[in-house]
Amino acid sequence: MAEDPAPAAPSPVGRPVERLRIRVRGAVQGVGMRPFVHRLATELGLAGHVLNDGDGVAIEVEGSDLAAFLARLEREAPPLARLESVVAEALASTGARDFRIDESVGGRVTTRVPPDAATCPACLGDLFDPTSRFHRYPFVNCTHCGPRFTITARLPYDRPQTAMAGFAMCPACARDYRDPTDRRFHAEPIACPACGPRLTRPVADIVAALKAGRIVAVKGLGGFHLMCDAGDEAVVAELRRRKNRDAKPFAVMVADAGSLDRVARPSAAERALFASTAAPIVVMAAVPGAVAPSVAPRLGRIGVMAAHTPLHHLIFREAAGGPFDRAAPDGPNPFVVVATSANPGGEPLVVDDTEAERRLAGIADLIVGHDRPIVIRADDSVAGVIDGAPAFLRRSRGFVPEPIDLGADGPPVLATGAYLKTTVTVTRGREAFVSQHVGDLDTVETLRFHRETAAHLLALLDVRPAVVACDLHPDFASSRFAGEFDVPVVAVQHHAAHVAAIAAEHRVAGPIFGLALDGIGHGDDGGAWGGEALRLDGGRWTRLGHLAPLALPGGDRAAREPWRMALAALAHVGALDRWPALLSGVPAAGAVAKRLEAGREATTTSAGRLFDAAAALLGVRLTQDHEAQAAMELEALVTAPVLGSGLHTITDGVLDFAPLIERLARGDLDAAAGADLFHGALIDGLADWSAGWTRPGDAIALGGGCLMNRVLAEGLCGALRDAGRVPLLARAVPANDGGLSLGQAAMARAIAIRVETHGRDGPGAVSLEDRGSVPQID
Repeated sequence: MAEDPAPAAPSPVGRPVERLRIRVRGAVQGVGMRPFVHRLATELGLAGHVLNDGDGVAIEVEGSDLAAFLARLEREAPPLARLESVVAEALASTGARDFRIDESVGGRVTTRVPPDAATCPACLGDLFDPTSRFHRYPFVNCTHCGPRFTITARLPYDRPQTAMAGFAMCPACARDYRDPTDRRFHAEPIACPACGPRLTRPVADIVAALKAGRIVAVKGLGGFHLMCDAGDEAVVAELRRRKNRDAKPFAVMVADAGSLDRVARPSAAERALFASTAAPIVVMAAVPGAVAPSVAPRLGRIGVMAAHTPLHHLIFREAAGGPFDRAAPDGPNPFVVVATSANPGGEPLVVDDTEAERRLAGIADLIVGHDRPIVIRADDSVAGVIDGAPAFLRRSRGFVPEPIDLGADGPPVLATGAYLKTTVTVTRGREAFVSQHVGDLDTVETLRFHRETAAHLLALLDVRPAVVACDLHPDFASSRFAGEFDVPVVAVQHHAAHVAAIAAEHRVAGPIFGLALDGIGHGDDGGAWGGEALRLDGGRWTRLGHLAPLALPGGDRAAREPWRMALAALAHVGALDRWPALLSGVPAAGAVAKRLEAGREATTTSAGRLFDAAAALLGVRLTQDHEAQAAMELEALVTAPVLGSGLHTITDGVLDFAPLIERLARGDLDAAAGADLFHGALIDGLADWSAGWTRPGDAIALGGGCLMNRVLAEGLCGALRDAGRVPLLARAVPANDGGLSLGQAAMARAIAIRVETHGRDGPGAVSLEDRGSVPQID
């Protein structure tokens, strides 16, 4: 990583120079980098200084062992540091005799703040050490753990720029903060019971309420959680009723890695992800009967996260009755709680204590906040292990704002996302910063949060975009927002952005073939696309093929009522006469069938709607309460996909699963057998389809929400590898619409670079549109 220092120049008296100026860039502020550098230089007998500035960490060091210093600087960096470049330059010796840590300096910001991190073992030791002043203090932290992104307003990352600005340090904390040998040296959130934030209610009250079957709202790192006893069916069902969340699975929280096996059967990779400093929700196989049925109804997998703040650890220890005098408990903690986002009715996560009293009063029986503000909300990240490696379902707390390296510099871009699971992306230099999960842009509060997120990320990175990217759909609020900037706007087709996101994170600069398997996105012909074979080359793309269109009876209603897609599938294979046997319990089916016979419905190529059709034909789900519910329940039934069934045809680039639909429509398969057959046929067809446009050795980008189906993703990757192809899955961002803003940004950058290189009439310029002058956001 380090670049070689310049050759040592002779000093005025002919001796070699033994002083270096070293520039370290990356996530290097707020992670203990300066005290680490100070300790390392002191240990090696070197003189000089270190400070934070807008570019990262600046070091000047002189002495006789500079090579060892450079080597150990990278090898032994603090656990939360991410060193992306280390550049050294030779200087003349100043004759300095000591090493000091200087005050931070400003300037244009090119560094970044690290993500929030779970409580480290050392702080956990302090939390349960009766001799420590941090004993049972819910806000203990150090340079290796605690809040970062969610409390930071701007950079450089220093206390006055954070939510801790209003807390004056007591003498003891001030001493630790100034002591380069202490692990709390310049830990900006440092605080203790004498000077720091305080809870509004004692931990004992929280635990008493949970054990009494009550719902408690608890303020965490990025917002409030709604918590209840995960083993109490009555209270879990009541939480669903109060939150108006019919069936979407809840996540649960356990005390630690030693308690995980009580509720889940993790693989080694899932266990490692669960125990990481990011502490995401990890989706893994559930232990049957370990939690209430309403936690994750009709699913065989469960989302589990570890206690990741001192307050969480105190809650679990209190629930177990101790011990309170040592960090390590006696054994697994039996207490398990539902810990779901406190966001009523699909609104953004609640982060403010006053706001919590207003918005959560009808949901929580007890609300416990504290007086440390949350500057920017961040929901829990959700991840799983797909095809042997971590993959995001939602990327947020613990990972944002870690950037994605795009491999080359480019103009600054803001991408505004789409409509569902929205994120925004800002590029700076060769890096793309994808925001935390914003959500669906269907409430006034979420629209406001979307704008706040863009403004905060631009300010944090000190970026003014040269181009803004958005979805091709003109009626999305995110597309209208893009037009409010006085810069060119690039409208990116939805599924091209899915493929571009995969290409961007894998740093594929040239042409690449991709499959976008998704719900519905706006096609460039105005149609409802969703199962697309595309070729992408920078900012240009070509639609090579698509899934055979199915009718979309009722438009958007079809996404909520899979029985409509079952009728569309029957119509596709000329079997509408079978609907009474398959859909006898749906009163409106006859009227819809008549409209389908008339052939007046719009159509879609959506892979997601094909999943809905299969789920309804097999009787798995006729209506759904949340997006992808039918597909998730269908996946949960799979034992082993039935491969090699040949239930598809390919004609002129159109992949048609009519033979599969005909087989499912016979009505003689039980749901589990049908799920095995459906997934196997899908894998076969998609692999066969891909082979028509690729050669052995080619990479294939696999994007879109359907790729979050583990059975499909792993089966398709295996089939493509068997055919000599190289499948690429989403790893840095979700495969669903949460990753769209990255793809939009990547394509807009590529177009802007071509326009800059070739002019407005050159290749790619047709997608760049000038907008009128409008106010820039704050």
